[in-house]
Amino acid sequence: MLLYEHTLWVLLGAIILDALIGDPNWLWRSLPHPVSLIGRVISALDKGANKPAFSAKRRKQNGLATLLLLVSVALAIGMLLEEAFRALAYGEIGVAIISMTLIAQKSLYQHVARVRDALAHGGLTEGRKAVSMIVGRNPDYLDEAGVSRAAIESCAENFSDGVVAPILWFAVLGLPGILMYKAVNTADSMIGHKNEKYEAFGWASARFDDLINLPASRLSGLLIYGASLILRKDAKAAFSTMVREAKDHRSPNAGWPEAAVAGALGVALAGPRQYAEYKVEDPFMNPTGRKEATAQDINGTLKLMAVSCCILAGVILVLALL
Repeated sequence: MLLYEHTLWVLLGAIILDALIGDPNWLWRSLPHPVSLIGRVISALDKGANKPAFSAKRRKQNGLATLLLLVSVALAIGMLLEEAFRALAYGEIGVAIISMTLIAQKSLYQHVARVRDALAHGGLTEGRKAVSMIVGRNPDYLDEAGVSRAAIESCAENFSDGVVAPILWFAVLGLPGILMYKAVNTADSMIGHKNEKYEAFGWASARFDDLINLPASRLSGLLIYGASLILRKDAKAAFSTMVREAKDHRSPNAGWPEAAVAGALGVALAGPRQYAEYKVEDPFMNPTGRKEATAQDINGTLKLMAVSCCILAGVILVLALL
């Protein structure tokens, strides 16, 4: 049940505002970003509930309690804000503005475009600097193809969890839904790591983040398939690669949009990667594709994402009209 009578129209407004304005950095110089506030809460909980002296069992229990607290508080704040805006004339505009800050269409496009432009105009050194801002892998080990693949994979994965998932959870639960999603997703990025410090404490957040991203990741792959049809990319390969190889990715979700992009562009993605603390030996998705990805492939990915966003907005418009 939609919490707002005009939830889908409000959501469409938030999507349009984000596409036009993006993240207003001038505002966050004076006010804390909602995700920054969530991060501060998670850091405080981490400091108090994830002490090295605690046993793994206790840290796992504390991690579950942390997740439940984050979800409960996010839902409660979302409901209170919706009720407050409901009492105001044109309060839906306030809900749309808040939601706009939690959707990452324009900011994701800009971050990935910087890598494309750095490679094209500044070469490998500048490309490494730019890609280090959006991925966790060690840029010193990346050649031009590696920088390009890293940017493409980041764009595809973050399209799912930074754009489609927040939009989907707003459509289902309104403002409480998108705040809940961002709280869980932020927790996963901060404490959902498989290392000694967080394997127990972040287990619940990581698993719940996987769960709530399941529908968005599949939808993201389908949107990219639709965009590849419109852009006359290899739509058949996009769909077949996604269906055949998404399950082989180490993430239960990231493989769907990444495999769709790999097939659409004819490039091989994933594969062996060197991160700051460890190396992974994953198989390539679309292994027969080109491994020598370029800045042009990054540009192709950005076009796929932009058209996918338009398709998603169009679907929401149709549903709102119905």
